[in-house]
Parts: sequence; structure tokens; C-alpha cells
Amino acid sequence: MKKFISKNPFLAPWAKLPWLLLFIVVFALAGCQTDEFGDSSRPGSGVSKQSQTEPVTLREGDTLNISLPGSSSLDTSQQIRTDGKIVLPLIGEVVAAGKTPEELQNELLNLYKSQVAVKQVTVTVQSSTIPVYVTGAVLRPGPVTVNHQISALDAVMEAGGFDYTRANLRAVVVVRQEKDRTVRYKLNLKKALAGSEGEPFYLKPYDIVYVPERFTWF
Repeated sequence: MKKFISKNPFLAPWAKLPWLLLFIVVFALAGCQTDEFGDSSRPGSGVSKQSQTEPVTLREGDTLNISLPGSSSLDTSQQIRTDGKIVLPLIGEVVAAGKTPEELQNELLNLYKSQVAVKQVTVTVQSSTIPVYVTGAVLRPGPVTVNHQISALDAVMEAGGFDYTRANLRAVVVVRQEKDRTVRYKLNLKKALAGSEGEPFYLKPYDIVYVPERFTWF
């Protein structure tokens, strides 16, 4: 041990310290390191902190209540379409997805300002749903609609779970439409089931989760 320390230029000065003091210093440094990496590496810790500070962002599938005090005939309930838009009386299509309710309120106030007496618009989220589709080697393939964020593994469980007699858990595919292109993500949900995968793969509205069958010889 002394031979190893004497050859290391960084550790050499530490060898001169009393053993008790050296133990205290090393223990303190180890404690600091554990605190630094503990929170950042814990699954989901970053998401939970972010959700406490970031405002709600509207997305496809959300149902909005839009009211204009003094012009109740313009009040409406609209579900955000797959293209991110809603259709409102007098002003037509408006992009809602990707904005906060406050940002949409300000935009609508500006669009309606010449048509209403009371300059006030209120946007509230009536319901927030995430429709996704699960197909392939699952027990109940079909649409899955929830009102909270959902991972690919959660969606499969909502569809009755895997058909273990034929499902290939290592090659699950998520198909997602992003603007003018289709993107495919390959997932190993066998690792997710075993708890050995990192962050869950969270789905977006209208994603398709496909569980392929295992290749078999006949």
C-alpha cells in the first residue's frame, strides 16, 4: 500500500497525514460524491423536478374550454386535432398545441379584440387524453386512451400485456408521425420489464406500439 502511494504524485502528500484525519477526509469526499450523483441518476427524478416548475403545454387530444365574458355565443369546447389546431367562431383555425393556456389566451385576445366588447378570453383544459395504439403480439390489441403520461411498456400492459407464447419483447417498435415524416423507434422491453433499462420511453399522442412475433422454424 505504501509503495503504491509513494509512486502516485497526487496521493503522495496524503500519506503524510495522520490515518484518522485521512479517513475523515476520504469519508467526507465520498459522501459529497454520493449526493451529487444520487439525485441525477435516479430514474424519473429529473422529470418530477421539471414538472414542478414548467407550465402545462397543450397537446393533441386535449379538450379546451374557451369562454369570452360578454360574448357567450362565442364560448366553445374544442379538442385539439392531430395537426395541433382548433377551429373557433369568427376567426377559424388556430394552432393550440405546443402553447401554454396563457399563451393561447393572449393570442385569442388579440384575434378577437376587434369583435368583442369585453377584452377577456379564458382558456381552461377540460380533459387531457393521450390516444395511442397497441398492436401485434398482445392480448387485447387496439386503441389505448389515458389522461396521463404513459410509457410504451405501460401501454402494452393497458392492452392486456404481452402474448408471451409469441411476443418478441426485444424488438418492440414505436411508430411516430413527426410533421411530414414517419419515425420508428426500436425498444427492448424485456430489459424494461427486468428493471435494467434507464428512463422509460414515453409515448406521444397517436403513437403506434407494435409488438412483433418471435421468429420460429416450422
